[in-house]
Amino acid sequence: MSTEPETTEDTGPGTPGTPEGPDTSEARDTTGTPDTAGTPDALNAPDAPDAPAAPAAPERDAAAGGDPEGGAEPAGAEAPGEGDGAAGNTGTAGGEGSGDRSEAEAELAAQRIERERIERRKAEKKAPIESGTKLSGSAADLLAAVRAVESGAKPLATVFAEPAPAPRRQAPEPVRRPQQPVPAVVPSGPAPEAVESVRRVLARGGAPEALAPQVAAALGEAAGDALQEDPWQLLRIGGVRPEQADGFARALLGADCGPDDERRGRALTVWLLEQAASAGHTALELPALTAALAQRAVPDPDAAVQSTLAEGEALAFQDALEEPGAPAPRQEEDGEEEERPVRVLVGLERYTLAEESLADGLARLVNSPGEAAGPWEALAAGVTGGAAELARAVAGHGLVLHTGGEAARAEPAALLGAARAAGLRAFAVCHTPDGRRRLGVPPGGGDDASPASPTGTVAGVLAGAEGPGRDADGALDLDLLIVLDAPQLDVENAAMLVESLRDGARLVLSGDPAVLWSAGAGRVFADLLAARACPQIASRTPDPGPLGELVSGVGVGELNQVEAPGKEVVIVPVRDAGEAVHRTVQLVADSVPRAFGVPPEQTVVITPGHGGAAGTRALNSALKERLNPGPGRFGGFDPGDRVAYSPAPGRTVPGRVVTADADGLHLECAGAPVVVPRERVEQRVRHGWALTAHQAVGGRWPAAVVVLPGDAAQALSRPWVYTAFGRAERHLSVVHGVDQTLPKAVAETAAKPRTTRLQTLLRAQVPAAG
Repeated sequence: MSTEPETTEDTGPGTPGTPEGPDTSEARDTTGTPDTAGTPDALNAPDAPDAPAAPAAPERDAAAGGDPEGGAEPAGAEAPGEGDGAAGNTGTAGGEGSGDRSEAEAELAAQRIERERIERRKAEKKAPIESGTKLSGSAADLLAAVRAVESGAKPLATVFAEPAPAPRRQAPEPVRRPQQPVPAVVPSGPAPEAVESVRRVLARGGAPEALAPQVAAALGEAAGDALQEDPWQLLRIGGVRPEQADGFARALLGADCGPDDERRGRALTVWLLEQAASAGHTALELPALTAALAQRAVPDPDAAVQSTLAEGEALAFQDALEEPGAPAPRQEEDGEEEERPVRVLVGLERYTLAEESLADGLARLVNSPGEAAGPWEALAAGVTGGAAELARAVAGHGLVLHTGGEAARAEPAALLGAARAAGLRAFAVCHTPDGRRRLGVPPGGGDDASPASPTGTVAGVLAGAEGPGRDADGALDLDLLIVLDAPQLDVENAAMLVESLRDGARLVLSGDPAVLWSAGAGRVFADLLAARACPQIASRTPDPGPLGELVSGVGVGELNQVEAPGKEVVIVPVRDAGEAVHRTVQLVADSVPRAFGVPPEQTVVITPGHGGAAGTRALNSALKERLNPGPGRFGGFDPGDRVAYSPAPGRTVPGRVVTADADGLHLECAGAPVVVPRERVEQRVRHGWALTAHQAVGGRWPAAVVVLPGDAAQALSRPWVYTAFGRAERHLSVVHGVDQTLPKAVAETAAKPRTTRLQTLLRAQVPAAG
């Protein structure tokens, strides 16, 4: 690997390296340049003029090393505003063209219907977007914290010594077997009366009144009375911290407010469980939960947990501890089974019930009779190589796992084509629209954007905007569902997919187990691989070239030097964050286009976090100034800006700004138009030349520039490095400033553990699991 793409001399190999971890920098960082407020007028900023390229530094060989900027990405989640993605990977992500379009149309329709109640805000629409600029003191801090979490600029607080978790993904409804297609309609907001009632309570407690719509949506029609009676309910709003809720409660309750208040104990218990879910856990062990409550000055943590359970706000479970290789429990003389050690877990209802529902659905698929007859019997005849092995497994089993890298995607694609050729109703879903593009369309599929396409995205299928439709019982009208990017499935989405499959249908979960896990709670794919409850087909198709060799080595914990005669991998050593930003802009705007013919719009910049001197905010600011300068007349955006759009927490869709008007910001995402209402721009859209690894997971670009400044060392882990390096298709530049932290992270820092129950639940229902 050489150190500069603009030269053509052969140089010695280098070794990039940085460990993976959730992008927490965004969550922890509260600084950064806020988006500039603008008018609702249509944008017409001129195209960015060509800027002179910075002088290239002399080419040199580089050893692994570096120095990341901005902290770590929250475990699991990326919000695009992250979170990442805002959180995180969140982390990410992808939205669907048609789904986004219908969502935007529904939002605009809802706004027109309720135009009367927002008449008083029309004057504000003519002014620049404000973010609590009229507030000061603790109220301003509280509003800023909430806005930071919503936009992904600040993930939820760190819990249990974990990196700052990504913002939790909101589920629109509890997990259940769908009875009819889910309409792509966005529900209207809370009633104006409820919002006004909450606004008055917030004002009395010194909290920003701008939070009223969120509080009303979270607490329901009687939100004002509920908040007055229990001020700690403010913790249900993402970004609000316990000390801020305590101050709000003191202002409302006066002398009646104390740390031993039962309401405070319940609210903190729920808040801690939400924090844990945003870090990927579906439940917490009881000792860890009570210890965290004690750290937050709850006098009797056990009583707080019991009160929360009694109110039905959380559920408790006792799971037997089963160590690998341990002997089976023995039968006592009286016929009873020997007692085994157990662990007590506590989790929020939405995640625990989703995990149980997922286990039930998977067990139904695994235990269903696999009759390899008719079209299934002939399925393997239509494919060769690894795809034939996969087809034989699918013919005889209801659930099959498939593992492999980018090149291995050809095998499920071939299976999809063979199944459809055999007359089977088959469909494939990916994490992002780009994943669908990379999967390709099998013969007879047509354009991948057409309604008849056999491919879609997970979010699009669950929303009813894509896919084959559903039968009278609400099940997907399919014989075979192939899920690509399976590591990105959280328990809620996985449960809804599995519940949507009819009896006798086959499910293939395919993905690369070395990438970052889902932005939401759970580690579905990893748990299923560990449970060994069904056939597992490992692809033997390696990713080609120097990039494939480098990424494959990272996957097994080795940061190898690779021969890159075509400059496929380049190391760019830097001394500090300022130099890292300068060299990154030079690479994207000049060196990579000149040396490899890849234009700036096809190059992605990946950095460990959002904050810091070389985080996404700093890099996006520098890249915008060079590639698309403009006044930022609409919330800091101009036509031509690359953006990261977050249709929902944990999902990130790359896009481009087209224009803006009074209706909102007009984007083009995955080839489809999207309109983001102006009041939601701040929360859902951020500049997107630079992303976190959690935001980028599920997508690939012709060229990638991975920035590893010195202060990002603790954010690095093997999955993070694997994911970041693997986003490049043709060329990878590593802006390296972390010295020996990179190879150490690749060799020693694995993914953060997550507490889940899926393996335990499967063992009780699937005899083959073990």
